[in-house]
Amino acid sequence: MTDTPADPDHRAADRGADVLLVGPIGAATGGIARYMDEQRDWLAGDLHVRVHDTSNAAGEGAVWFIAAFLRSLLRLATFPLRRRPEAVHVHSSHDLSFLLSAAYVLYAKHVWGVPVVFHIHGSSFDEFVTDPGPVVGRLQRAVFDASDRVVVLSEYWRETLEREVPVAEGKLVVLPNAVDPREYDPRYGADPPRLVFVADHVERKGVAELAAAADALAADGVPFELAVAGTGPADHHLADAADRNEEVEYLGYVSEAEKRRLLSEASLFVMPTYAEGLPIAMLEGMAGGDAVVSTAVGSIPEVIGEANGRLVDPGDADALEAALRDLLDEPETVEAMGRENRRLAEERYDWADIARRLRDLYAELGVAAAAADAASADDPAQSGSASIGVTE
Repeated sequence: MTDTPADPDHRAADRGADVLLVGPIGAATGGIARYMDEQRDWLAGDLHVRVHDTSNAAGEGAVWFIAAFLRSLLRLATFPLRRRPEAVHVHSSHDLSFLLSAAYVLYAKHVWGVPVVFHIHGSSFDEFVTDPGPVVGRLQRAVFDASDRVVVLSEYWRETLEREVPVAEGKLVVLPNAVDPREYDPRYGADPPRLVFVADHVERKGVAELAAAADALAADGVPFELAVAGTGPADHHLADAADRNEEVEYLGYVSEAEKRRLLSEASLFVMPTYAEGLPIAMLEGMAGGDAVVSTAVGSIPEVIGEANGRLVDPGDADALEAALRDLLDEPETVEAMGRENRRLAEERYDWADIARRLRDLYAELGVAAAAADAASADDPAQSGSASIGVTE
């Protein structure tokens, strides 16, 4: 396997063991979809990777919920029609995502009888397992018992599950999210310093606090530029900040190529989030050579320290402003942090390494990257976004 993703046009060649990924790969945005898309590409050279898409279009309200629920039931109903794989890798979050994922895990284990990897991404999964209630608690235990491996994103999440859920010894595996550093070309020394925010615009991402900090910095005449990418129900915070301040540029949705350019040209990646697993956007900013200003939640403190960024408490707009102000006054420090983050992205979070570790994990379960005759047959249930790449 080379250190680049497999060419999608040659995925059918030299197929190995048949692995079925389950999760919201068809989602237009979101870390799980991004991870699954990359996982499929990086493993496709020596494994036959299929996907079962569980995504729903974004929305809100009773009508949307009913429609989304019915689509989820339909996807559950088609799952047994698939050809039995040699392993199933289920990507899940908390709340409803977990409840739906449970059905896939239990079917794969108890009906198909194949190894199951359960991969946890949820930003609030710690709260979900801390006080689940008797019914959900029993379901959690059933899912973890049925899973041959439970993948978490960091030591924080491993310790949380060990404390809150009785997971059998040897099942928990720490495997961080990943990025391909070769897709980024860091540009250091921007003047004025360039800040970038790339995320879904929801209140949880700290968009109101970032808007307030940008207002304060602009009012005091601090030289900076802030590029804002992404959309969502709370996008008015930063869109309005762009209307008020010439330093702020609201871009809305951007392509993957444009996102990589923004992150490569930026000096500081900013994400004042309230809850996270291990944000892929932050790792992408690190690959782009950015210093990081974020919050001490989830896995972030295991990645960001004094040498490569600043962390503040979630919801504290004043602390966010102060951290940004201090770093904007120290361009040499910002550049040093950015170079350190680029090094970390290459040494700890490179997809080339994470893909090797995934193959090793599958091999431990008897699913080797070797030829498998069963992988050559067509899958009658594989159609639409479940069998093709997702456009960005």
